[in-house]
Amino acid sequence: LSVGATARPPVRSKVARLGALTGPWAFGYTYSVVRTYQQKTAEATHDWYIVDAAGERLGTLAVRVARALSGKRKPTWTPHIDGGDHVVVINAEKIELGGGKWDKKLYYRHSGYPGALKVQTAKQVAEKHPERLIERAVRGMLAPNRMRSVQLNRLKVCAGAEHPHAAQKPQPLT
Repeated sequence: LSVGATARPPVRSKVARLGALTGPWAFGYTYSVVRTYQQKTAEATHDWYIVDAAGERLGTLAVRVARALSGKRKPTWTPHIDGGDHVVVINAEKIELGGGKWDKKLYYRHSGYPGALKVQTAKQVAEKHPERLIERAVRGMLAPNRMRSVQLNRLKVCAGAEHPHAAQKPQPLT
């Protein structure tokens, strides 16, 4: 210290003033640690569901199917684990679109060759391949990562009411 200077008292923090009696535990609170559940690959189950597309709107149906394929409707959903279910969609030819989308909604395909862009309306696609409408809509609602093709392999779309997956005993998707 220089001549004439006085020493300041040391600054005491709240912890130093109260000692060890700081924090919520000092007042009778207790904590329980709840860990986030992480599903293991071996624990994943792939159930079978069936959806009747007759009279359903395309977007509404695609949301329900995409959530089942990705497994997000299960309480054990884990982002990096493939825990989705198999979904069988029947009566794809009876799907509904609103707002004049049968003529306004366009689907584009390109073969990779110059000038080979194909443009079709939803009505034209539905006449020839009605299952492609549902497949495209569901594909657009799944995450664009490596899991999308794996999840889409579990989607089975049938134009009519008959399907070859009765042996798996699919339950109705709610």
